[in-house]
Amino acid sequence: MGSLSIWHWLIVGAVVLLVFGGRNKISDMMGDVARGIKAFKKGMSDDETAENSAKSDAAVKTIDHQAEIKRRAESESKV
Repeated sequence: MGSLSIWHWLIVGAVVLLVFGGRNKISDMMGDVARGIKAFKKGMSDDETAENSAKSDAAVKTIDHQAEIKRRAESESKV
């Protein structure tokens, strides 16, 4: 158990290749992640903007609470 198996060395080698292999691998990956996050945020804000504009276009129904209370009271007194 004290020694490392071939699988351990393969994983270590893969990590070393990822970190040191090629030019700017890590910065390229982080740039891709940043672009993905920006696209996600833009998509979420576009959805909220579309929902808000759809809600503002809908007709707003107002209720006169005093008139509603009087109407209910009159209908109950007739019964």
